[in-house]
Amino acid sequence: MPDPARTPRLAVLIDADNASAQIAMGLFEEIAKIGEASVRRIYGDFSSTRLRGWTDVLAKHAIMPHQTFAYTTGKNASDIALVIDAMDLLHSGRFDGFCLVSSDSDFTRLAARIREDGIDVYGFGEQKTPESFRQACRRFVYTENLLPAAVEPDQSAAPKAKPKKALKASSDAVSLLQKAIDQLDDDDGWVHLSTVRNRLVDMAPDFDPRTYGHAKLSTLVEKSGAFELRREDKGGVYIRSRPEQSEPKGKQRGK
Repeated sequence: MPDPARTPRLAVLIDADNASAQIAMGLFEEIAKIGEASVRRIYGDFSSTRLRGWTDVLAKHAIMPHQTFAYTTGKNASDIALVIDAMDLLHSGRFDGFCLVSSDSDFTRLAARIREDGIDVYGFGEQKTPESFRQACRRFVYTENLLPAAVEPDQSAAPKAKPKKALKASSDAVSLLQKAIDQLDDDDGWVHLSTVRNRLVDMAPDFDPRTYGHAKLSTLVEKSGAFELRREDKGGVYIRSRPEQSEPKGKQRGK
């Protein structure tokens, strides 16, 4: 069992063929929220100009490249090399979690196998990533949420960053939030927001308020208009469905 007082050690394995170098900065900032990226490896044919973007950022983020030549058309040597290394690292017993960076469903079985050993898997991939891989991970982060905000040139002042476009509308999160609350609420319907957050990740590994255009879950809940928020003096935040949302017709307040 890992020492709870120790920062989790993570093995970060990147499929260069299925991940953009533009996410590098945001990727390692996100991973730092989970633990320490003790191993940082990337797999691909770096003799190809297609991976030039990754070549330019390897040193900056201390990523170790693993060169895999494409000897045969249609065969992905990079995937095989990544899987072999992942199993070697798993059996070393030195890691508390794995970060698999790819949008390729071929890594679904790898993620499932690692989790069978009781080790968490954090997936990072584009929104197009097949559901099978997303569900196989303990948590899945869309790499579109990790891209740097676009900067608008401005001659009269410092450049301003444009907010990133939301991948989904806030209203799309309402049904998922409602399911989580229904599973957790007590007699008065109030549930601590952190408890809701944990249940959401259990229900949908790819849930992320940034996908809906909000940096925080509390902001997403508030902007959706479908829930009530209660903030306590000690900083606790509670949430419940609005009465008109949760009570059947004929039993709503004032009727």
